[in-house]
Amino acid sequence: MNIVTMRDVEKSYGTRVLFTGVNVSITSDSRLGLIGVNGTGKSTFLRLLAGQDIPDKGIIERNGKASVYYMSQQPFIEADATLLENILLGEHPLLKLVRSFEAEGRRDTTSDRYMNLLNRMDTEGGWQVEQEAKIILDELGFQNVNQLAGQLSGGQKRRIALGQALLYPCDLLLLDEPTNHLDESGIAWLESYLQNRKGGLLVSTHDRYFLNAVCNGILELDRKHFYTYSGTYEDFLSLKADREERQASMEEKRRQFLKRELVWVRRGAQARSTKQKARLQRFEALQKQEKLAKVNTLDPIALKSRLGKMIFDIEDLSFAYDKEKPIISHFTYHVCRHDRIGIVGPNGIGKSTFLKLLDGKLSPTGGSVGCGETVKIAHFTQEVPSVDPSMRVLDYIKEDHPYLPLGDGTTASAGQMLERFLFPRERQGVLLSKLSGGERRRLYLLRLLMGAPNVLLLDEPTNDLDIPTLEVLEDFLDSFGGVVITVCHDRYFLDRVVDKLFVFEGQGQVKIVHGAYSEYKETLDGPSLEKTKSKERSAKDTSQQEERRSLDKGKEKKTLTLAEEEEYKNLEEKISELESLMKAYDAMLNQVAADYSQMEETIKDRTKTADELDRAMERWMELAERKE
Repeated sequence: MNIVTMRDVEKSYGTRVLFTGVNVSITSDSRLGLIGVNGTGKSTFLRLLAGQDIPDKGIIERNGKASVYYMSQQPFIEADATLLENILLGEHPLLKLVRSFEAEGRRDTTSDRYMNLLNRMDTEGGWQVEQEAKIILDELGFQNVNQLAGQLSGGQKRRIALGQALLYPCDLLLLDEPTNHLDESGIAWLESYLQNRKGGLLVSTHDRYFLNAVCNGILELDRKHFYTYSGTYEDFLSLKADREERQASMEEKRRQFLKRELVWVRRGAQARSTKQKARLQRFEALQKQEKLAKVNTLDPIALKSRLGKMIFDIEDLSFAYDKEKPIISHFTYHVCRHDRIGIVGPNGIGKSTFLKLLDGKLSPTGGSVGCGETVKIAHFTQEVPSVDPSMRVLDYIKEDHPYLPLGDGTTASAGQMLERFLFPRERQGVLLSKLSGGERRRLYLLRLLMGAPNVLLLDEPTNDLDIPTLEVLEDFLDSFGGVVITVCHDRYFLDRVVDKLFVFEGQGQVKIVHGAYSEYKETLDGPSLEKTKSKERSAKDTSQQEERRSLDKGKEKKTLTLAEEEEYKNLEEKISELESLMKAYDAMLNQVAADYSQMEETIKDRTKTADELDRAMERWMELAERKE
């Protein structure tokens, strides 16, 4: 089914043309990855598809019977609502029903409105939606679904917004950087979920392994034009290389033609004759064509800063905010020159805290962190420091360090480094307030590098950075002569940059692993980086509704002991929970029908739950008979 078609679409931001001549069709079978430099119009393109913006030129045709959902990078969260209520935000009738039921349940479970909603939950399939919402929240790292959303961090809000998008029934799902703020297990789960999801998908992401696993085509925005490629991200790389080779050949032919025509134009009088006007117009047209320039390459840079023998001497290091929950316990390591270390583990386990200990922003609660005298640290944090929005790009970079000293005795100017980091000369005079979030992070990174550090502490450097920028950063790190220690969930970046891992396993334990991240994953005997989850999902709210329903029938004569009465009550809750879980497994079986291994695992879990449900029902019936 065709969902959206663009014909000769053009869009500008002020006087700057973002893209032009766009001809794209997206169907229910499309699973496209959207890539391009940040600030060139990817988010604007998604808003056009979602109908939240209109083109300056061209036509956008939509299938009136198809629905589109767009997850932006600026999530809308209701602070005074629970996480469960927030994930149910949306105009779909079934989501509105479940959300109203949850909200009314928090206010008054004896009202007529609540009873009406309770009946509708039974008849309209609301329980299955509620259970799926809880499963999604759990997989995204939220165990307490009744927590109010007001205290969530920015990253947590982005994860709630992702949950909203995944739960919403639609024919085309548009996701803007969905892997940001997910840990390794979260990204792996999202891959599996989207692989089994029905309907069209367009995802803008920097995670190249994710693109390779999820997409069957790539849509690239490059110098105001869109290019479509069939196949995985790996196929895209090959096809793009062929395209650029053809373009380079055409550019060389164009250059040679201009060189010949320039001689002719300079003849003067003959060029101005009426007979030769067509030839002159052709020359002028070719001269005005955009010159092909490959901007995402970086020459090797040898930095001048010297690094001594001692860098970080970590001796018996321990740290904890809460004594009951240690972050690091008795960890020892001596950082060497040229160390490339990746720090991995679930969200909230203490990886960013470890970088702050190295940087001296936090003091150990046990042991020590020694730092060498020649160490010059650049700490790239997840939060971009506030800036003067009226400042211009070039002035921001030049403010502290107008030149970058290089190892060969020469220097690179701020303007030259900006060009290498994908800020061409025409963008260097732009106000900081006009930059996208990804462009600001790229600029912040370059500002740190201009200080010629010899130790880089990078905290989630891939968040909100586009693939061309990541390629530039990876090339820079290849030529960087110092130490790199990075917290990162981007598996491709880790494989490309690091050769050693610090694996945070919880309870203060940190394991040192030599080799690339993919090699480590292949040798895992068990899911040490995955969330240790119980197969039984929390469905306490549902069971409470069942309990209230039983109480509405009135109190009956009790012939059980106090202990058996408590057991009877708990069994009612457990049965309700297990029944909800069975429905969830049935829904999951429909989704994973194409994945044999996942289907087999789900069937095993369902069988185990069914046996447990049978035992609980038998015991409940036995107690129920005695109550009567």
